[in-house]
Amino acid sequence: MSHLIVHGGTALRGKIVPSANKNAVLPILCATLLTDQPLRLIGVPEITDVKKILDIFRLLGSDVSMDFSTGVLELHHRDTAFDPARHHLPEEMRSSIMLVPPLLARFGVARLENDVKGCTLGVREIDPHVEVFERFGARIERAPHSLIVRADGQLAANDHWLDYASVTTTENFALCAAAARGVSTLVNAASEPHVQEFCRFLEMLGVPISGIGTSHLRIEGGRRLGGGEFRFDEDFHEIATFLALGAITGGSITVKNSAPGQFPLIDRTFAKFGVEVEHRDGWSQAHCDGSLRVRRPFTQNILTKVEAAPWPYLPVDLLPIFIALGVRAEGSAMFWNKVYDGAMGWSVELSKFGAHVFLSDPHRLITFGGLPLSPAKVESPYIIRVAIALLMVAASIEGRSEIINALPIRRAHPNFVENLRSVGARVEWAEGD
Repeated sequence: MSHLIVHGGTALRGKIVPSANKNAVLPILCATLLTDQPLRLIGVPEITDVKKILDIFRLLGSDVSMDFSTGVLELHHRDTAFDPARHHLPEEMRSSIMLVPPLLARFGVARLENDVKGCTLGVREIDPHVEVFERFGARIERAPHSLIVRADGQLAANDHWLDYASVTTTENFALCAAAARGVSTLVNAASEPHVQEFCRFLEMLGVPISGIGTSHLRIEGGRRLGGGEFRFDEDFHEIATFLALGAITGGSITVKNSAPGQFPLIDRTFAKFGVEVEHRDGWSQAHCDGSLRVRRPFTQNILTKVEAAPWPYLPVDLLPIFIALGVRAEGSAMFWNKVYDGAMGWSVELSKFGAHVFLSDPHRLITFGGLPLSPAKVESPYIIRVAIALLMVAASIEGRSEIINALPIRRAHPNFVENLRSVGARVEWAEGD
């Protein structure tokens, strides 16, 4: 178990170049199996899930050359082979479910372990994925501790309407549609920036897609796909996180951001806590005039609200960092997670710092901020942004704090601690029981 030791109370200042978004990198890596042509990916981060997928590719016989010092991956699935009796997809990585469509397309079979999981964000069923596979003509067979997915011949194009705008289900539909002969359409598709980036990669391979960035996708499949070079964007989660770290510590961090068009709602959410964000010349910077303060709504008998839901709402993954700002800002605010049940249970850890928070139900939390806080030893659940939110609060308090089980950060952000140190933070990893 990896812990973070934080000596807080220092205003963080400097420049950061963020890494690529793991939620774009992982599905794109899965999509590379659709083609047997050489690929070059630029900006691949050194994170645990990337290493696991590359290990799978090597096991299947693909040519893999990864240089994490430059972020350049040379990949060629020319001699790839899959045997469901020997090859298992890693159950501890939820994105492995996106290997199913390309394996079906190339080998007619895939094996999925029963207990596929990622961050502990409540119940995350695989039924929507099974439904997508079946709509394209696949058969699902139960085996001891696993599911076998089979397809006889080429997948069949179809039209589908999701009951929920799921990111991973949208990406699995697009992967199946790319392999299926004909035109497939998806209504209520997810449209997050990483889904758009994923769709642009499929287009680079030669898959015509219309509706990128909207809730309605039209995908022409069945073509022979090519190779090429693709460069990843900066992770908007990481950009927002470092902006928030500067603001909560009373400093200001400038972050490289080549897609400021994704930020209007994120910027307005920062403004609810007295933080103004400026985008200029490919960089973003957050400013706070004085101490953090919750902006009171014009309607005086309601609380300031931060509502998080599927894009184009504020992303749910960013909600914890704004909860951290709410804890430090003078005033009260309500935070509403409209996606995951039980994802707010970590709020009890905030009380160990002396924060006043009230969990009103499994989806809504109220912060009563501006109280004096003290360093503490807290424990993070296995949720990336929660570990970072606890670190944010610790960094804003003078003294030594410890974040137990901060390992999830390494799943998404390479060199996170090194980046923090470069802007003045006193933080270090420590191993524990």
